[in-house]
Amino acid sequence: MKTTLDIADPLFAEAKRIAARDGDTLRSLVEQGLRKVLAERSRKPKPFKLHNASFKGTGMTPEFEDASWDKIRDALYEGRGA
Repeated sequence: MKTTLDIADPLFAEAKRIAARDGDTLRSLVEQGLRKVLAERSRKPKPFKLHNASFKGTGMTPEFEDASWDKIRDALYEGRGA
């Protein structure tokens, strides 16, 4: 298929120079670059997986088992000027 592209002059000159140096055509170089970009972008990103940062324990102490977050936070900051 034929199409027209606007390419910055310095980029075009460099691409043409490299294609000639490697015995390629500008068309081949453009197709290779386009294939590479499309392959990179079509890969699905790895889904985020939260690292298991659990530790062994028995859970909350009886004092905090049914406590509100305010009570837990206050106990955490007790004596720390907060």
